[in-house]
Amino acid sequence: MQGFSINRSIESQKKFVQSKPLFSFEKVCVNFRNIKALRSVDLKILEKDILFITGASGAGKTTLLNVLAGFQKPSSGRVILPLHNKPNYFQSCVFQDLRLLTNETCEENLFVAYDPKLFRSRNDFYKELIEMARLLGVYDYLGHRIKDCNGGLKQKIVMMRALLSKPNTLIADEPTAALDRENSYRLFELLSYLNQKKNLTIVWATHNKDLIKQFPGKVAHLEQGKLVYSGNACFI
Repeated sequence: MQGFSINRSIESQKKFVQSKPLFSFEKVCVNFRNIKALRSVDLKILEKDILFITGASGAGKTTLLNVLAGFQKPSSGRVILPLHNKPNYFQSCVFQDLRLLTNETCEENLFVAYDPKLFRSRNDFYKELIEMARLLGVYDYLGHRIKDCNGGLKQKIVMMRALLSKPNTLIADEPTAALDRENSYRLFELLSYLNQKKNLTIVWATHNKDLIKQFPGKVAHLEQGKLVYSGNACFI
């Protein structure tokens, strides 16, 4: 990651055309008693995509992410996961419930992601942790206990923990809600780098239109559970 830079040219977006389907929704509906959270959604997400899920509160964004993550089964329709059975496929999810160890330090929470199958040693893991902490402005707070941290710092720690697990796919629900503009962009610069260099697929629910406009990607826009637009973010 050291000295990373982001190539936002149209040429760099050709990978979307060449990628394989990672998720396919076919007429997916999710009902909660009298509430129709998703209404006959058809959607394809390709390997290496950056996909922003947009829509007003209550539009179905979180429900869609829960279906992608496997936390919610469709009431009808089906979800096809053609690549999920391939060896070593791994998916990280970041939702509103951050699930941090509140009495432990930021650094101790990050070490939860350590897996000896992914790193040659704990020292190699720690080097990557430190590099990421410096990039995101977290380094000086690694010794702070989570219970003493503000919402923005907690969100950064959760995102770092997810990324240190080296996922193939990251599913995130409003992960910059507590971050200011500068820190939101800093985080997404890192994600864009991992998308381009490590083929990380990113599915990100957000209200942040400025963020969407700054980075190449796709948008799936929901209104009252219906998918009303799916395509290039530049048309939003």
